[in-house]
Amino acid sequence: MLVADQLSTPDQEVAAEAAAVLASCHPIACPAREALAAHVDARATHGPGVWAAPDAVLRRSYQEAVRALARLGDPRAVPSLLTALDGGVDAWRAVQVADHVPQAASELVPRLCDHLRRLDLSQQWTEMSANALLTALAELGDPAAVPVVVDALDAAVRHEQHGVTTSALKALRSFGLAAAEAQDLIRSLTTATGGHVRPAAVTALWAVGGDLTEAMPLLLGLLDDRITFRISDAADVLGEIGPPASAAVPRLRELLTHDYEWVRVHCAAALWEIGGETEAPAVLETLLQAMTQNPATANHVVTCLDRMGPLAAPALPLLREQLAQPRRGGRFQNITHDEELQRVSRTLINRLAPPAPAVSPSWTACRR
Repeated sequence: MLVADQLSTPDQEVAAEAAAVLASCHPIACPAREALAAHVDARATHGPGVWAAPDAVLRRSYQEAVRALARLGDPRAVPSLLTALDGGVDAWRAVQVADHVPQAASELVPRLCDHLRRLDLSQQWTEMSANALLTALAELGDPAAVPVVVDALDAAVRHEQHGVTTSALKALRSFGLAAAEAQDLIRSLTTATGGHVRPAAVTALWAVGGDLTEAMPLLLGLLDDRITFRISDAADVLGEIGPPASAAVPRLRELLTHDYEWVRVHCAAALWEIGGETEAPAVLETLLQAMTQNPATANHVVTCLDRMGPLAAPALPLLREQLAQPRRGGRFQNITHDEELQRVSRTLINRLAPPAPAVSPSWTACRR
């Protein structure tokens, strides 16, 4: 709220910086919602083109406040986002936050598709824009975007844009069976050698086709890969498949001794989803050791612990230790991950901690 107070200062540069701060810490910025909306309304008096105002400070102040509102899921940001996407000036700044207002998907998705359709993927400099658009479309989840995403994937493959290829595959995976039309193209990429393309293709093929007979050999192959992120990606999908992926259990058990703690965490989580209580002792030991060794794994670890129920009780001391720290680990030490880490950890502690013994009336009287 102290930051929000700066939105009304006459100094436009300070106001703009305050809005930017609130946008960056959006998971805890909800108390500033009305101040942000008032800031946007006050600057809207400059006319419908204020998003693209020639005054750079005014433009930044307005845009940052709109973006902060959007990240709070506030529908009052939507008209400005639509104006930005229609006008093209600084449209990328609207793209970055569009996925936070899914209630406006019917208006946003056609515009995002149009921007993606017009990108020239033969040019390497378009990669960042394409990735942002694909991420937004995946998060908004409207199957109407599938044909445009498939076209983008095809163009990215032809122009050897491996980053865009991976992003498009991830987007298609998020659409699941609604993207079944892309199966042949996705299948052709399951043997790709570039970067993250192969694991992204394998996981997308399972999501859009649901053919376990086809997916399992590919996923088991990734578990034997030397590249660690491919192992982790495969383990995540095997965990999603659950018990029907039991053929992977022996290899997942072996990978609990992998040199890299991130691989151990992903494989332990998959092993729990597939094997359940039988695998609990080894899974729990692996998770707690990894979290102690590398606090950055904490978000992944507590997510799995949450699914383990009462069997996660031995984790209580470590969870309490995490919450007692003024600054926790968690992925990238950002606010979003820290808030999630605290929420899940508190839920676990409340669920797993035995109730405090009731104080007897005689003892209460004695204390008095």
